[in-house]
Amino acid sequence: MTTVEPRAYTPRAEVRDVTLRDGLQLTSKTMPTQLKVDVVRDLLALGMPSLEIGSMARGDLVPPLADTLDVVAALTPEELDKCWIWVATPRHVEKAAAAGARRFQYCLSASNSHNKANIGRDTDTSVAAMPDAIRIAHDVGGSIQLCIATAFTCPFEGITDPRRVLAIAADRRTDGAEHIVVCDTIGQAIPTQVADLVSALRVAQPQQRLVFHGHDTWGLGVANTLAAIDAGATMVDGSLGGLGGCPFAPGASGNTATEDLLFALRPDWITPTTLTGIVELSERILAEIGEANRSKTAQGARSSATAFPWVIGDAGRRR
Repeated sequence: MTTVEPRAYTPRAEVRDVTLRDGLQLTSKTMPTQLKVDVVRDLLALGMPSLEIGSMARGDLVPPLADTLDVVAALTPEELDKCWIWVATPRHVEKAAAAGARRFQYCLSASNSHNKANIGRDTDTSVAAMPDAIRIAHDVGGSIQLCIATAFTCPFEGITDPRRVLAIAADRRTDGAEHIVVCDTIGQAIPTQVADLVSALRVAQPQQRLVFHGHDTWGLGVANTLAAIDAGATMVDGSLGGLGGCPFAPGASGNTATEDLLFALRPDWITPTTLTGIVELSERILAEIGEANRSKTAQGARSSATAFPWVIGDAGRRR
């Protein structure tokens, strides 16, 4: 009897793992720098096409990310070409670039209240500074993303008007950003809401690649991500074990789990063997920092249904 494998999800999208930035923001225990470097290399070796590996936020405000420049300095240029760094000011880009970074995610919030809580200034001030950030990134041969947090809801202001997000994306001061990242920062969006905003951005900004960054606070992380892909997003974010959240957004919890996205999307590089490697790496990381594993795929992979090739065991490891 011939086994027919389920087809991969289409349209296709690249999965970016953000464990080492967004995933670590709320952890009470810090991860050693060398372990972070090892995680970068392990994920790249397993086939992960891109990662977010740190933040230029103040170390006293986000201690788990205080060693970001040390992580950057430990990686090769080839490795850094697949690694993104969170920045919020031109000075952030300058410092990260001096350490060797070449991929920058310039973040601001659609809502003024969250931008002030997260970055310490209103949204327009962040937009006004972006041309300098873009120039510095391009001067070192790098690329930069426009990352719009609270694109769907804000913990202080409620539902975000989509016109606000579209206006930021269309602002000439953001010209030069290679991608637009739309963030469901506190995980309150629903699939139709995600599809509508991503579709509108695709029509309004056809020259830019769209990225969706979702959280699973209300259990719709994977559903929202699939809706974003169907609407035109070509990169989506996840964190190992569903780790993460925003320290400046009350009510935010973990990201959509990388394992869950990979199991759903089945990119060309994912097999039962590589998924096993990712699940086991995730379990080691979470044990190191004392955090719970929220991934449903990780739970399923440890089930007793061993006839299923994606369950960890001999059947999964042979593939």
